[in-house]
Amino acid sequence: MTRVVLLGASPGPDTSPTGLRLAAIPGNPSVAERLRSQLTSLDPRLATIESGDVAAALRALADVAESATENLFIIPENSVVHDELIYQITKAKRGALALVAKEPRPEVTEEEQEDNGPEDHVPIDEADPEIGLGRLEGLPVRSRVGKSRVVSVGTASHAVTRPNAVLLGPLHVSARNAPVLAQTCRELAAMAATFGEDDDLVQLIVFGLVRNGVSVGIRGRRDLFYRRVTTQEEVNEAGAEMAGMDEDRARLNNAVKGADGFFTTYFVSTYSRFIARWAARRGLTPNQVTLISIVLGVAAAACFATGDRPWMVLGGVLIYFAFVFDCVDGQVARYARKFGVLGAWLDATFDRFKEYVVFAGLAVGWVVSGNGEEIWILALAALGLQSTRHLLDFSFGVANRRKPPAKLPTLPLDAPDDRELRQALTRRKVERSQGLRGLLKMWTKAGKFRAVHWARKMIVFPIGERFAAIAITAALFDARITFLTLVIWGSVAAAYTLTGRLMRSLV
Repeated sequence: MTRVVLLGASPGPDTSPTGLRLAAIPGNPSVAERLRSQLTSLDPRLATIESGDVAAALRALADVAESATENLFIIPENSVVHDELIYQITKAKRGALALVAKEPRPEVTEEEQEDNGPEDHVPIDEADPEIGLGRLEGLPVRSRVGKSRVVSVGTASHAVTRPNAVLLGPLHVSARNAPVLAQTCRELAAMAATFGEDDDLVQLIVFGLVRNGVSVGIRGRRDLFYRRVTTQEEVNEAGAEMAGMDEDRARLNNAVKGADGFFTTYFVSTYSRFIARWAARRGLTPNQVTLISIVLGVAAAACFATGDRPWMVLGGVLIYFAFVFDCVDGQVARYARKFGVLGAWLDATFDRFKEYVVFAGLAVGWVVSGNGEEIWILALAALGLQSTRHLLDFSFGVANRRKPPAKLPTLPLDAPDDRELRQALTRRKVERSQGLRGLLKMWTKAGKFRAVHWARKMIVFPIGERFAAIAITAALFDARITFLTLVIWGSVAAAYTLTGRLMRSLV
């Protein structure tokens, strides 16, 4: 469950959207009516805060945050937004996430190219802090963002160095950061007299969170729509623009994992998403798709167990499509938004089952072909190696979740600029560039090169590459070559991942 907070008329140019009608939307609802209907599935309570009086609005938000036991989604009432964008922001796993629009820059300096992560900060001339570079989306440009998070935020009376973005409005804050949000809002309310007329309430909130050490992630609109409107002309433009965008296609694209391996990305996900949409529109559940994948995997094992070349080729084809439907079940779940504990458990468990039953089928086929029973040694070696890797993956994931997040530098809210914050971030960057941290960071940055990125994806021998290796080697060669490939590549992958995890555990 998510607690939704609607911000009414904001300070400055924003006005109530009650009478603004979306002519391009069927039924011509008002902006406020449409937004409320979009949000009621998240939270039928819909806490509304009138933001004309900044201090009162901040105190009201603090009250909501103090009593919240769930995540908070804060959004201005004059927002025109796609449902899918709301869904993606509220499902983010970050401690806080803000929707931003970056100011386009014709030239990117060498220093800006290094601003690649949550720890990075672009050092600048200390004598040149700027409050803003104009306006973007009707809001003053008073935020500095890096690649993945908000680095600094300014107000009319707080300078931010080299601002490059605006905070558009939607803000998602996890339950664990709700106490910090409440404290921040009360501190901001006490200094409300220092804010200017065009200081936006969401921007003020993020300003306080960042200075209090909360990592606020960023998200752009990408292929989805968001805009704040204040006049009927803006509403008409927004409605027409939004109606011209294919929200369903964006939803389908977002159903595909963005961090898949090379084989999955280029030989499965290019078309599996369309199978997922077809299945979802016909009422197939993710669990039913998982069952199809299991049946194909068992059928592939049965083909391999014959030991005959034509059946081995068919087995390779079937194991490929078993993996395709293994991807489709997750895509159906994300596209149709049907998630469950049973489905997650079935998916994880039967991925292993399909792989291991195929090992057995390959070994049986080798034996019935009269090639001897020593193949079982290789089969057990491949099974044991892969089981060990799964165990290490699971245990490291559990241990990593228990690791407290690294603390970010803080800065008093009444500090007139972000100079001390930038200095602290620069010191932090230097510290993280030394020893094991520096080595790991260098390897991470090497991922910006496409060849290195895909090499790192493939060396860990993910499930897509494993199923591809099984399909190709079994169809073209024999079970012995398949198991040797699995053992050798799997050993390299195990050594690589274990080394990386040991290094990360020591820093």
